[in-house]
Amino acid sequence: MTALRLLLTTDTHLTPRYPNRELPAELWERIDAADVVVHAGDWMDPALLDAFEERAARLVACWGNNDGDDLRARLPETAVEEVGGLRVAVTHETGAADGRERRCDARFGPGGDTPVDVLVFGHSHIPWDSTTPGGVRLLNPGSPTERRREPVCTYMSAEIRDGVLTEVRRHELPPGAPRRR
Repeated sequence: MTALRLLLTTDTHLTPRYPNRELPAELWERIDAADVVVHAGDWMDPALLDAFEERAARLVACWGNNDGDDLRARLPETAVEEVGGLRVAVTHETGAADGRERRCDARFGPGGDTPVDVLVFGHSHIPWDSTTPGGVRLLNPGSPTERRREPVCTYMSAEIRDGVLTEVRRHELPPGAPRRR
């Protein structure tokens, strides 16, 4: 079976308030090449969602705490979809790092309300890759536009082969990387 190529991003924070902030060209190239794009919220501009919907072969996305009513009307708080034989959820917030695995297992683990194999989340702008005791893979790709306390902006890519998540990689974006809308 061929691998499904995933692009994971979140916290793009594009808004007309910051007209000079754009997504890195590298991220757009990865979006164009991916089989599935996952965005964990904080879009801030409906035009960006339009662009993702136009360019992504398939988009799995949710809204974030900074997204207004227009984006919340178009996206769920938590999206859950089957992707390549895996149940994948995407939500913006999972709370503090301390206790994250326990909380995510309670909701998304085998005994939770919404059992999944993979949970993609955002909010902190801090990349995260762990597996809960119940076996849920937790991934936060960081932010491609706002590094905050991190040394660089980031996003992730992964593959799904025969129902198994493989090739999970964090990509660092160099400062001053070419950007475009």
